[in-house]
Amino acid sequence: MNHALEVRLSQTSPIALDVNLVCQPGEMLALVGPSGSGKSTVLRTIAGLQSVDTARVSCNQQTWLDTSSNIHLSPQKRKVGMVFQHYALFPHKSTLDNVMLAVQNRPAAQRRQQAMEWLARTNMSGLEDRKPHELSGGQRQRVALARALAREPAALLLDEPFSAVDQQTRRKLYRELAQLRTDLHVPILLVTHDISEVQQLADSLCLIHRGRTLQQGKVQEVISAPRSKEIAKLLGHQNLLSARVIKQTATHTVYDLQSKQQLIGQANGFPVGTQVTLLIAPSSVSIRHPGSTENSPNHLHGQVSDAVGLGDELSIRLHLDTIAKALRFRIPFHNASEYGVKPGMPLSVTIREIGIHAIAADTAQS
Repeated sequence: MNHALEVRLSQTSPIALDVNLVCQPGEMLALVGPSGSGKSTVLRTIAGLQSVDTARVSCNQQTWLDTSSNIHLSPQKRKVGMVFQHYALFPHKSTLDNVMLAVQNRPAAQRRQQAMEWLARTNMSGLEDRKPHELSGGQRQRVALARALAREPAALLLDEPFSAVDQQTRRKLYRELAQLRTDLHVPILLVTHDISEVQQLADSLCLIHRGRTLQQGKVQEVISAPRSKEIAKLLGHQNLLSARVIKQTATHTVYDLQSKQQLIGQANGFPVGTQVTLLIAPSSVSIRHPGSTENSPNHLHGQVSDAVGLGDELSIRLHLDTIAKALRFRIPFHNASEYGVKPGMPLSVTIREIGIHAIAADTAQS
């Protein structure tokens, strides 16, 4: 039996959509894309708050929406728990009353008990009588989450739930949501712009751009191995180099960077002669010791054009000598001090094979 949340949406206007996604029970799927890409439209359509031309939405073996069969369940019958970016709490009602509104078809005593239990699980005990304006941003978001979960939803939809709170509060909410998830066995869909948030919270990632699903898979698989240059750029990758496959072995692929400079990566299925784009993971770049005499094709040389402190790391932009590109990477401050890294100085780096991902040129056009 398939208890997943399955979504297929299609239309040409007013917002073009071609979306396919699947979220399994207990899975958190992050829906990622630039502003205006259709993420909130997808969430609102799942919840029954918006219509599209052609759609099918099912969850836990129940069809919520099927335009071909004229099925359109109301939002109340879909049992969706939804948390909005700006909380959407009733300002004139108490914390407890806001959560009780989500508990339906039960005697008042049971509704109160269930609301109290969810407030306790979201660390809001003792604040039941406060109105929303008497709560901090993080507390209001906890109330919104308690209200969504008090519905005993078949699916939980989170629409940029952490964007309106400060960084410290956001980290606390991350931990609390991660703890709550251990007992939640429903599909969870998270809309966010923040890739670091995705890496901390989500199991899977679905990238949407201009209303179209581009790639879905496990978070680290999508981030480290995007299918196209377009996807790589949308995910924030900057180290993208043009290259050509010049040799394949059982364990390695050799690339020419069109400058007689070569890189060696892990074996892949690209034939010799294939034009590719190489994605170089910043974490795979390390500074080569100035005294090293080792001659390796995975050593690149250049000049530091930027070196900016970010927390306990130094963010470096290295303009390469042999090709008109720059590599961006970070190193700990103590390493930067050891090598005396500063703008204008020459620098050699080593690229680890595991950090090189090749994208075929015919899918690499942005």
